[in-house]
Amino acid sequence: MRYLSIDIEATGLAENCLMIEFAMIPFDAASGTFEESLSRSVFIQCPSFEDLKPTLDPWVVEHNETLIRKAHAEGMPMADFKMMLQDYLESKEVKSYFNNQKITLFGKSMSAIDLPFLNRDLGWEFMRKYFQHRQLDLSGLAYGLMDLGLLPPGMESGSGLMRHLGLGNVAHTALEDARNTAIMYFKIIEKIKLLSKT
Repeated sequence: MRYLSIDIEATGLAENCLMIEFAMIPFDAASGTFEESLSRSVFIQCPSFEDLKPTLDPWVVEHNETLIRKAHAEGMPMADFKMMLQDYLESKEVKSYFNNQKITLFGKSMSAIDLPFLNRDLGWEFMRKYFQHRQLDLSGLAYGLMDLGLLPPGMESGSGLMRHLGLGNVAHTALEDARNTAIMYFKIIEKIKLLSKT
């Protein structure tokens, strides 16, 4: 199947937190290849780091200050981001890649971050117009594989799975994370295929 791997960087996980970076890259699971020409990464405008800091989680303050400052200085307003995404999804290149079908989203934190934030900021109608109501969440897959004994405990996190698969550390930049999440999926598929042959 073909998926659109997405990743969001945000000011936190709470209900009132904000998206500050969004990236996407299409990939084909059967061939294990990306469509690099259709990758995109954008910053989304947010208040200044100084204004946000009193409400931020300490982890966000420590790790995402640079991203927040960049989003504040260079990010596009939410309305412009929505229009950019709509133009992308309506483009003949994207429609052709996905065979004029609704797109299946893929990511590592779909239920915690991606879908709640996208549904809130883009709207239910927008999301249902362009995307399948089903999606593939790598964290959910990891839980299932741990239950089956095919992954050791603790592999539900992106960082744990990255290290286990020999891919280093999570970058916490949206495009690299979107790409690496798909690469982890490729590697898991390869491992399962090898096991099925034994």
